[in-house]
Amino acid sequence: MKVQNIQNNAAEDALGVSLPTRRVESFHYTDLRSQLGTFASKAERPSEEVAKKLGDGFPRLASNAAVLHFYDGHAFERGEKLPAGVSANTDLPKAMEVDGLDDTIVAINNKISTDGVAISVAKDANVDRPVGLAHTFTGTSGTTASTRYAIDAASSSTSIFIERFMGRSTDAHLSSSVVAMDIGEGAVLNYLIVQQSGLGAEHLGRISVRLAENAKLNLFILNAGGKLVRQEVKVDVAGEGAHVEIKGVNLVGDNAHIDVTTVLDHNVPNTTANELFRNVVAGDGHGVFQGQIKVAQIAQKTDAQMACNTLLLTDDGDFSAKPELEIFADDVLCAHGATVTDIDDDHLFYMRARGIKEKTARGLLIKAFVDEVVEELGVGEEIEEAFIGVIDNWLDTNVS
Repeated sequence: MKVQNIQNNAAEDALGVSLPTRRVESFHYTDLRSQLGTFASKAERPSEEVAKKLGDGFPRLASNAAVLHFYDGHAFERGEKLPAGVSANTDLPKAMEVDGLDDTIVAINNKISTDGVAISVAKDANVDRPVGLAHTFTGTSGTTASTRYAIDAASSSTSIFIERFMGRSTDAHLSSSVVAMDIGEGAVLNYLIVQQSGLGAEHLGRISVRLAENAKLNLFILNAGGKLVRQEVKVDVAGEGAHVEIKGVNLVGDNAHIDVTTVLDHNVPNTTANELFRNVVAGDGHGVFQGQIKVAQIAQKTDAQMACNTLLLTDDGDFSAKPELEIFADDVLCAHGATVTDIDDDHLFYMRARGIKEKTARGLLIKAFVDEVVEELGVGEEIEEAFIGVIDNWLDTNVS
């Protein structure tokens, strides 16, 4: 594959993928044709020494996790035993179908994915350890590092997955991750995404989920790195009694553009959903949240709530929020809301009046704003404290 610049039509021809502009409604705030940078060929498989040296530099989020390791998009066997009830096939899963420019991330991933894994959680399994999907970028500038997953959680199972993107290099690279989940009847799947890519990284992610009767998805997204990030979530609520819980924290630093776009399709009666995002924008960062809740005519008794709250810490940054409801049923309880504000002066004065320095007071207020989301995840104290540590590190670097 020749070096390509995705900012022009020649790159589209080389990839065989059309890139959306602002004219495509779902990409109105993230014009991939003009914003996505350059990349060359797929990253070569790094040596074991290089992979291990960099990978070991990122402490684990859960000490008892069984981790599947990917370096520059290539799977590495580290001899970690999966917990009882979980099996994995390390062949690249089948490519997902593409339906127009709205599925551009899937189309790109289909073209450039190197490795991936198909994971099965057994019926009635209560998986006692998290399963990690660790992606580490080793520093080869101008390359792509992409993976694809399929997760099948059988009926009445319970499991936790942590997908993590890491990189210290400021060299530009493009990563993509596409995940297809099928959550069986009465199953509970906890999926946690931690995006800590380097400052030059560009990341495109898509999660597609189908929930059966009485199934539950707990999804958490923490963006704390990267130059350009687009994370999509599409959920088909296909079984009565199903519940979707989505929480997220977007930390948008200087020169960063972070976009989270979610679509929840309620296609049967008696389903519920709750969606909450907290965002912090520093420097001249730009953040985007697009959240759409669709309720089909048959989907009576749907209860779906969505909120997006943003702290805008600078006049140079901005945040675009676009919550949407598309409802064809008449017996539903649905609501959405979005706020954008700076730190409350009264709260700041209250703390300073008690002898707390202004920088410390601002930091405490910001932490309280975002930590609240993490503390309510219910995935274990160790994981939640690790997430708070990631947030603290970002705040120390980006908030003065």
